[in-house]
Amino acid sequence: MTTLLSGYRLGELALPNRVVMAPMTRGRATPDGHATPSMATYYAQRATAGLLVTEGVQPSLIGQSNPGTPGLHTDAQTASWRQVTDAVHTNGGRVFAQLMHGGRVSHPDTTGLQPVGPSAVPAAGAVFTPTGPQPAPVPRALETHEVPEHAESYAQAARRAVEAGFDGVELHGANGYLISQFLSSNANLRSDRYGGPVTGRIRFAVEAAAATADAIGAARTGIRLSPGGTFWGVQESDIPELYAALLTELARLDLAYVHIEATADEPTLVALRHAWPGALIVNPALPLSPKQADRAAADHWLGLGADLISFGRAFLANPDLVDRLRTGAPIAPADESTFYTGGDAGYLTYPTHQYAA
Repeated sequence: MTTLLSGYRLGELALPNRVVMAPMTRGRATPDGHATPSMATYYAQRATAGLLVTEGVQPSLIGQSNPGTPGLHTDAQTASWRQVTDAVHTNGGRVFAQLMHGGRVSHPDTTGLQPVGPSAVPAAGAVFTPTGPQPAPVPRALETHEVPEHAESYAQAARRAVEAGFDGVELHGANGYLISQFLSSNANLRSDRYGGPVTGRIRFAVEAAAATADAIGAARTGIRLSPGGTFWGVQESDIPELYAALLTELARLDLAYVHIEATADEPTLVALRHAWPGALIVNPALPLSPKQADRAAADHWLGLGADLISFGRAFLANPDLVDRLRTGAPIAPADESTFYTGGDAGYLTYPTHQYAA
């Protein structure tokens, strides 16, 4: 019988349980995108997860979305991650780096560069900058000949991730960032081979995944998706057709996993489970929704065919989440006021559960 705490074979990794720590932006990197000793401690504290997935890591300077986020596009950034991967491995864990190109969800005040996207259509809402939220700028639409270099940036960062000791990488194809923008029917207004019908809109995602799998191996490559999600104003038409086509092409690559957020209705997500022959991670809770993922939601999705379950905010506030899930101990709430504030408060200060003697 499949249970949340039973082991699972993911590519070349033997996971001791099916609990995944979902990627969560925390804004604790140095201004030049280096990982820090505090970040090493943060991830090592949570190494009992079957798999850790880091916060989004920019694969290039122009791919940086938020200030305070780490990168994997310079030698110094790459070297800085070794303390993190060493700490996780010393504590018996396994860790993938999430590679996140922000695309249009960025600002010149953060990177010094005009953001790029599939089309010259700004994101909805305000983006984070070093001086506070500002309206999302109009991105520069990528020329057709430029698109492959941005797909290749994921592969280049993946090579650096392996050099830094990561067990693999997850491409951020969800939540309104660059891959998601290409999948979108309102952020992507292109008429070349990267736009228009479903076959065009999935092309960038497939090329990025293929380049990454070629660079470090398919068994070390996953991708996160948010079918039907409307983050940063993206919209997707023909959701079942779009994602069935995407998963069909990704299946040819034999990726380690697909990581899906519960952003569509349950029948649609179950159909995608059937369309994807490989390992499936499901995150049952929407980002910033009032209800966090819990054991009941995890068991429900395991029963529907998920192989692993990812937890976000529950892992943020409970470094010993796996033990709490095992014993039924209460899940502590996260302090939203310290999500992105920097420093160790609300980062390294969450305690483990104290059991009665």
